[in-house]
Amino acid sequence: MSVHVTKNSKESVDRLISRFNKKVQGSRVLLEVKGRRYHKKAKTKRLVRQAAVMRDHYRDKRNKMQYY
Repeated sequence: MSVHVTKNSKESVDRLISRFNKKVQGSRVLLEVKGRRYHKKAKTKRLVRQAAVMRDHYRDKRNKMQYY
């Protein structure tokens, strides 16, 4: 989960920081931390099933629109 960056020779500190920020964004660490910030109530089986049905419906709808 940690991101490591080593300074190359002749590399400025600003460039090192920007490279570090890009690695952090790419590793999606911040999204995981922000997701854990607040407690989320667990979804019921009915809601999980309903979300899966709607997801399949919208995927089918999107795929049909590709071929028009």
